[in-house]
Parts: sequence; structure tokens; C-alpha cells
Amino acid sequence: MENQPYGNPTPPPTTSQLSPADERMWGLLAHLSALAGFIIPFGNIIGPLIVWQINKDKSAYVDYHGKESLNFQITVSIAYVIGFFLIFLLIGIPLLIVLALTSLVLLILAGVKANNGEYYRYPLTVRFIK
Repeated sequence: MENQPYGNPTPPPTTSQLSPADERMWGLLAHLSALAGFIIPFGNIIGPLIVWQINKDKSAYVDYHGKESLNFQITVSIAYVIGFFLIFLLIGIPLLIVLALTSLVLLILAGVKANNGEYYRYPLTVRFIK
């Protein structure tokens, strides 16, 4: 799954101990649990990590979405840290606003795709977890 375009990646092999409805629900939660980052520091990483760790062995679908969400949230967190330091150069504030809005839109889009049973790849994401 390395050099694939964004949007419609090749699905992983299907192995599941969960029903299709449960897979879609946990895939959705893998993405939407990142919203905890707006309330809890690093909740954007902790939420997807918990969902992924609980269900990664039960479903290849949830494993895929959990890793995808976690990779995106780690990438976004690194970008937030860079944006914070760029505040001193006066470009950090607009960068942080754009980053927050973009990550929110992509997070919701990925959640909707996961709930529809589709595989989604976030653009411009570093794949820390493969």
C-alpha cells in the first residue's frame, strides 16, 4: 500500500471477528475519537490509539482505519508544534488556524467514509505506523 494515490486505497485482506456494522462503527470512532484533542491535551492521539489497540486484532478494517487516524493525528501534532514555534515569526497563528480547520474537515470526511464502509487515506500524512 505504499505508493498509492489518496482517496481510494486497496483494501487489506478481510479477517474479522466483528459484524460489518460494528466494523464501520469502530472505524468511525477511530477517526472521531481524535476530537478529544480539542478537550484533552494529546487526546487527538490517545483516542485513536485506544480504539486501534482494542480492535486491531478483531478486524482488518478497524486496524486500517485506526492506523490511518493515528498516523494523521501524529502528523498533525507535529505540525501544531511547528506552528506554535512559528508564532514568534507571526506566521504561526494563521498556520494554526488553517491547520485546525483542515484537520477537522479531513477528520469528519474520514469518519463518514469509514461509516460508509469505505477505505480512506489522509493526504500529506507521514506513515509512522505501517
